[in-house]
Amino acid sequence: MKLDEFIYKGSQKMRCGYTTGSCAAAAAKAAAEMLLTGRRTDTVELMTPKGILLRPDITEQIVGSDFASCAVIKDSGDDPDVTDGIRVCAAVRTSDSGVRILGGEGIGRVTKAGLDQPVGEAAINSVPRKMITSAVMEIAEKYGYSGGFEVTVSVPGGEELAYKTYNPRMGIEGGISIIGTSGIVEPMSNTALVETIRTEAKMRRAEGQRNMLLTIGNYSESFVQNELPFSLERSVTCSNFIGDAIDIGLELGFESILIVGHIGKLVKLGAGIMNTHSSWADGRMDVLVTCGVLAGADADTLKRLPDCATADAAMDILDEAGYLEKTVKVLEKRMEYYLRARVKEQVRIAAVSFSYKRELIIKTSLADELIEAVRGEENG
Repeated sequence: MKLDEFIYKGSQKMRCGYTTGSCAAAAAKAAAEMLLTGRRTDTVELMTPKGILLRPDITEQIVGSDFASCAVIKDSGDDPDVTDGIRVCAAVRTSDSGVRILGGEGIGRVTKAGLDQPVGEAAINSVPRKMITSAVMEIAEKYGYSGGFEVTVSVPGGEELAYKTYNPRMGIEGGISIIGTSGIVEPMSNTALVETIRTEAKMRRAEGQRNMLLTIGNYSESFVQNELPFSLERSVTCSNFIGDAIDIGLELGFESILIVGHIGKLVKLGAGIMNTHSSWADGRMDVLVTCGVLAGADADTLKRLPDCATADAAMDILDEAGYLEKTVKVLEKRMEYYLRARVKEQVRIAAVSFSYKRELIIKTSLADELIEAVRGEENG
């Protein structure tokens, strides 16, 4: 069954899907019913936390003497999710009482503190665990069964698939995670990406880190590895979601926040743009024109900037005209102003921005101090 729920991204109509957590709960519910009745079932109904009713197809049904198992095919809708089409399986046995949920083949194990589950546990998050428990107990009530269940969730091929996810970086080894808070996958969901940032930040905080290091992506990670005096392993990748990552740092009680990113992204901070994806806001040339005006650049130079495709190209023009150094100084002050406004003086915050093309490094006023704080914390 494909989910008949849609959202709009701009003018584009996009179909929603359902999470691995919904798949696991539906498979467990079907397996529990087969176990108690001795009969195969082809479908079940599952109410998601979002209030959307699912009727996924049930496949690979097996009814044994003391267990039943089946699978649900993951449907990610129009979301570009690497888990789309995987089989999420559940095997259910009876037990004396309660519901025990185990991770089988292809389910990762938590290896670092600060994640949704304790170290050593299967990476089946708390909301899916509640969904699974509710689903099988609904079947128990339906058939007057007063005992418990043991539910083993597995994903064939999950260990190989995990290398295409953030799991190895985030302290989950040996397979994928069973996740989801609403039960529904919204295509290209910003919420899901922000939750990934929160999870990684919580893990860093649980490791004892007090100073938060935010990187934007591959460029900034390479810069940290090659140019800064601490390891990349302590960083939290925030992609375009700088503002959300800062808010998470405040929420988790970090004492300082250091942001490292390429000038093509961080120049937008000079206008207070905290989501740097081009679909959200561009503003790069507007920022540089404004900074150029405040730096005293002549009108002919400034008129050339809006036609530039990259921040580096605009800086070439400013450099040729002799205004780059003064423009960068203005940009530093504007970046700092908006960063400090975001945190409202609750923590120390700084940004380091760079351009590989011209060996340019832009630092707000507290950058060197926070670089030393991160280095000192790492080295004890």
